[in-house]
Amino acid sequence: MAVPMKNGGMKIYKIMIYVILSGLATGVGALIGSIIGKVSEEIIAICLSFAAGAMLYIVSGELIPESNKLYKGRISSLGNMLGFIIGICVTIL
Repeated sequence: MAVPMKNGGMKIYKIMIYVILSGLATGVGALIGSIIGKVSEEIIAICLSFAAGAMLYIVSGELIPESNKLYKGRISSLGNMLGFIIGICVTIL
């Protein structure tokens, strides 16, 4: 995160403030997750399913079309299908 900002010409003190703020947000999120996680396992399941759905959306909408453009679609499509099959098998077992 800091390297692109530095290469873009941003001042070091400003970069440090942004990095500290992003780290602080991560810590606060972990604390809230820890508190909510103690409430019930259903909330954890809902949060994890939301995160998985968001990741699938990003992969399906951004990465798969880009890999198909770069590698002419065959190997990347086979790799994606194999990855989904392995993911399903790991979940079942």
